[in-house]
Amino acid sequence: MSDLLTIDATATRWAPEVREGLPLVVMLHGYGSDENDLFALRPFLPDGIAVASVAAPLTPPWPAPGRSWYPIEALEGRHPDGVTEAAQALLRWLDAEAADAPKIALLGFSQGAAVSIQAMRLDAARFGAIVALSGYATPGDLPADESLRELRPRVFWGRGTNDDVIPQPLVDHTAQWLPERADLTGRVYPGLTHSVSEDELQDVRVFLDTWLDESAD
Repeated sequence: MSDLLTIDATATRWAPEVREGLPLVVMLHGYGSDENDLFALRPFLPDGIAVASVAAPLTPPWPAPGRSWYPIEALEGRHPDGVTEAAQALLRWLDAEAADAPKIALLGFSQGAAVSIQAMRLDAARFGAIVALSGYATPGDLPADESLRELRPRVFWGRGTNDDVIPQPLVDHTAQWLPERADLTGRVYPGLTHSVSEDELQDVRVFLDTWLDESAD
């Protein structure tokens, strides 16, 4: 894998057209999906924000559809370096495309959630909130991890009891890792599979509303 993954900025879906001065929520889709997927969740998000739904930089092996943030096949399955490279690509995209955003939150699903948490670990001060849906914190240490114990960034982690996509060891690791390093809002939804429910989206709305209220100038 290249050391410098590139996110195609022309594929990003933005709303609204006029977004100067608005807080920004950046959406990161899951494996095999694309920038159109999470964009449909805009009605569930707070008013008065801008939304950018980003296309992941990789293409899964044929015949899998859509795009991916990092490989999950064979011996490269969910390797921490791949998640870190994807997070670095996201940070470069933010430098180029969202440098003027007054405040930024990330909202990721599955792979997108893992990349969102990894981006927070690389540059926690950049983000006001992280929403991680059906994802996980990547095992292994990063240089800035210890600083998170003091910074305690705001994180929402939601998952379903019937999610059989994320391996249980990764769920167990995340359940131990996040509370020690984040101001965590954790939710487990009975019966939910590897997906998002309306109950979860209502909780996400409350979480983001709180972030916006507490970070208001």
